[in-house]
Amino acid sequence: MAIENEEDFLQDISLAEEEEYGEDEYTKEELELDALRVELEALRVERDDLKDKWMRALADAENSRKRSERDRREAENYGGSKLARDLLPVYDNLKRGLEVATDEQREVASALIEGVELTMREIVNIFKKHGIEPILPEIGDRFNPQDHEAMFEAPVPGTKAGDIIQVMAEGFMLHDRLLRPAQVGVSSTPG
Repeated sequence: MAIENEEDFLQDISLAEEEEYGEDEYTKEELELDALRVELEALRVERDDLKDKWMRALADAENSRKRSERDRREAENYGGSKLARDLLPVYDNLKRGLEVATDEQREVASALIEGVELTMREIVNIFKKHGIEPILPEIGDRFNPQDHEAMFEAPVPGTKAGDIIQVMAEGFMLHDRLLRPAQVGVSSTPG
């Protein structure tokens, strides 16, 4: 009985081999060559996968380098924006002080006035050195919400709606970013 089952088993193996390989008999070398082909294809797939991962890692490294360069440049250009913003009231106060000084006060305290003017020039030079440029709107210019802050609206004869009718404070740009908008009054008279 064991011999019959063994023969059936061997016959089943032969039938399975015929289904797999056909009726042709393969030599041991041909079977080994087939196995090597399968292994070679698996290695190619693995190589392509590793090459793809390597290219992605290379691209990530390049993107990281560019991002850190951009962050460094932004920190260099805009890192002092808080300090610059804090210095603007000092600039405004010096300017107001110079504007209200009368001729009589200038004669009496000429050295003091000259010191304030020198301080004002130095602040302006430092602003320019660090990329801080004033926004200087003039009466009659069109209101631009990108650069101006409307402090009030008033109907003024002879103007169009949206015309600047008064400048209260200069604005400032830090490179290409708005540091502080110019504070202006705007006409509400319809054109």
